[in-house]
Amino acid sequence: MNASRYIRFGLLVCLELVCRFSLAAQAGADPAINQPYLDPDFAQWVKRFESPGREVYDQRTAIVAATGVKPGMRVADIGAGAGLFTLLFARAVGPTGRVTAVDISREFAKNILRRAEFKRLDNVRTQVNSQTDTGLPANTVDLVFICDTYHHFEQPRAMLTSVHTALKDGGTLIVIDFNRVEGTSSAWVLEHVRAGKQQVMDEIHAAGFRLAADETFLKENYFLRFVKHATNNRK
Repeated sequence: MNASRYIRFGLLVCLELVCRFSLAAQAGADPAINQPYLDPDFAQWVKRFESPGREVYDQRTAIVAATGVKPGMRVADIGAGAGLFTLLFARAVGPTGRVTAVDISREFAKNILRRAEFKRLDNVRTQVNSQTDTGLPANTVDLVFICDTYHHFEQPRAMLTSVHTALKDGGTLIVIDFNRVEGTSSAWVLEHVRAGKQQVMDEIHAAGFRLAADETFLKENYFLRFVKHATNNRK
């Protein structure tokens, strides 16, 4: 093999490694992680999500305040689960605002509406989404909130594209998820959560968002605030 063939062979190997690395970095969650939510026992999940000792439940008031939510805003709670934050946001945005609870589970969506009606919150809507699309109309949302859900995205690139499309220019994306640190995090986190904080930040930045704040008041989780770049002004 002459020198030019060695060079071409080396370039092909490098290209293959880069492609493999890129695919690995964008690989999403194992679909098995989401199976329990497709036909859930709603009461069981309310108890699990809304019990003292779960950090995001204990810190729920501080979390909502830190998002910067204001009356009149349009908010999307993606991966809304049993509706804990949906209902809190509904009170925060008031009657002139609106909150859309987005979840892959029809059972969750149905019961979130029931809870909202019981609390006389008529500014709550629901959207059953897929793993590639939030189902939200373009340029209609001021604030997207994703709490302990990003690591459940099976297609993170597609979902982030959909989030970017739904947000108004200059809109806010909040991502809260478990700190995943090799040698420090629990075995459950290391097995359950696919990516650490830096990889999540890199993925979101690549989707057209700028990091605006990295809050430090949570311990088990991180709290990241991003701002949407205009579609024609990504950096």
